[in-house]
Amino acid sequence: MKEFKIGKRIIGPAQPPFIIAEAGINHDGDFGKAIQLVDTAKKCGADCVKFQYHITEAELVKSDIKPGYLSKETLWDITKHIEFSPEEHKRIKEHCDQSGIIFLSTPFSKEAADHLYAMDVPAFKIGSGECNNLPLLEHIARMSRPMILSTGMNDIASIKSAVEVIQKHNCPLMLMHCTSIYPTPYEKVRLGGIKELQETFDLPVGLSDHTLSIYTCLAAVALGACVLEKHFTVSADWPGPDIAFSITPDTLSELVTGSRAVFTALGGNKTVLSEEQPVKTFAFASVVAIKDIKAGDLFDTNNIWVKKPGTGAIPAKDFYKVIGNPARIDIKKDQQISCEMFDV
Repeated sequence: MKEFKIGKRIIGPAQPPFIIAEAGINHDGDFGKAIQLVDTAKKCGADCVKFQYHITEAELVKSDIKPGYLSKETLWDITKHIEFSPEEHKRIKEHCDQSGIIFLSTPFSKEAADHLYAMDVPAFKIGSGECNNLPLLEHIARMSRPMILSTGMNDIASIKSAVEVIQKHNCPLMLMHCTSIYPTPYEKVRLGGIKELQETFDLPVGLSDHTLSIYTCLAAVALGACVLEKHFTVSADWPGPDIAFSITPDTLSELVTGSRAVFTALGGNKTVLSEEQPVKTFAFASVVAIKDIKAGDLFDTNNIWVKKPGTGAIPAKDFYKVIGNPARIDIKKDQQISCEMFDV
């Protein structure tokens, strides 16, 4: 698997998960809210905050189509309402740079991609709707910046076409498993898609998640997902079409902490750790007399058994090796049995 980097940050299965806080359009066209989203993502510990770069006339034909899950407004009106100027996008990136959090943005047109390139973004995040937009993918791939490609609404054959277009320009690439249902029911997440993408393309794979919790994200880390992306908002009371399936700051912080905990817990093998010894000493059992035993008596389940702590000479696992042997000496009740006390 090829190494994937955004700036100095290496992203891959051997690295802690890269957390993308998807600000998206949750600023609702308010520049001040966009800055709040940056500051909140940084405070919560996210690696990256991602916006969307919309130029309405460049990406849409004016129509009456209404994205049902989003709003009763037309797609044109929604996009026009949340559109920022090039200068505003630049100022948001500058604020990210000053705050020490990676800025990414999703372009929905070649003009938006050109603006982002001119802003010197370290990578491009491509939305699922553009996964089969081969002309736009090729236009962006020619820029030779790392690309993170979401794959919702696309099958393996469609994704292969996109990957081929991008890789022929030798562009660093990673994929995001995604289900484009807002919000996504758990039974539609299909975490098995992570492994399928890994095995099919031998590329780093992440999860762009639209469920109402972080459970599937944490599970994805255990399956090798190296990037997690979640929509987030400063407040659930903010207006906006994506707020309903966006996590709040407390949950974003929990995602950061939980995903790193899961990553830290991965790997290893089933051996006994030296750090377990203190517990092992008192938690294990040893063979002991459960009544007074006279020299010559045979050991049986009526006069010996196993009790904690595990400090005795004969551990519980060797209990049956003692049974049937004669006691060499008198033994008191609750005395731990040792090999010197009986004849084999």
